[in-house]
Amino acid sequence: MDLSALTDPIFLLPFLVGLLLAVVLPLLGGLLMLRDEWLAALGDAHLAAAGARLGLAAGLPAVGGGLAAAAGGAAVKGAGGARGNAVYGFMILGGWAALLLIGANTALGEQLGHALIEGQLYFAGPADLTAAVALALAAAVTLPWLIPRLLRARLLPQHDAANRLPARRWHLGFDLLAASGMAAGTASMGLMAAFALVLVPAWISFRVAASWRSSLVWCTMLGCFCYVVAFAGALVLDQPFSPVLVAVLLAAAAGTAAARHRALPLRHGQRPQRGLPNP
Repeated sequence: MDLSALTDPIFLLPFLVGLLLAVVLPLLGGLLMLRDEWLAALGDAHLAAAGARLGLAAGLPAVGGGLAAAAGGAAVKGAGGARGNAVYGFMILGGWAALLLIGANTALGEQLGHALIEGQLYFAGPADLTAAVALALAAAVTLPWLIPRLLRARLLPQHDAANRLPARRWHLGFDLLAASGMAAGTASMGLMAAFALVLVPAWISFRVAASWRSSLVWCTMLGCFCYVVAFAGALVLDQPFSPVLVAVLLAAAAGTAAARHRALPLRHGQRPQRGLPNP
């Protein structure tokens, strides 16, 4: 193991890009889980990957093309007033088809498609850092205003209609923020790593947190902790970052599930079983 890689200045910028994404994406995942639209992350990611590939074919930055495609999909969804995971299933199919067709009909070839799916965080540059900083600032400004409204729309869906409030505006605003997050995450970390960072911390926090606010804290802490562990582990072990991050997140989810399973007998006043039961 080469521990000197952890202090190499060349990895500072990629680390900062990923850390900003590890703060924002799990928060977006918590809100998507609240709305029961967690599949949005994968739908936006596929659109972002296709848009990034098309943007590079046109000589544009990958993050710019990805943002335009994901935001376009979110705008179309918002204009139609669609809700639920079904619409994101169609986004996945459309983005996947476009990603392959663009690769087959441009000079980019399959290598770029693999890079977008697998992620190239270690090669993140100033454009990726700019996108991550802009995303973090947008989240810091808009989420304190959006979260109470999205929470109310989930728990009291008749309130907005009864008071003639423009609920579609904040739903569209959050859809655009989530699309921007997945575009930045897909361009830097890769499609599946960004999706895992949205889904897994939210899934864990909804099972261990005692309140809504604490669930958001759990999302952020889990996302950052798993990211730092994966970044350091991938460098030390000389492994690709994205699959290591997914593996760390899955291990955290499995540990949570096992701990909850062991805690169930104690909640019902039973002693935990040790070893195999006697026949």
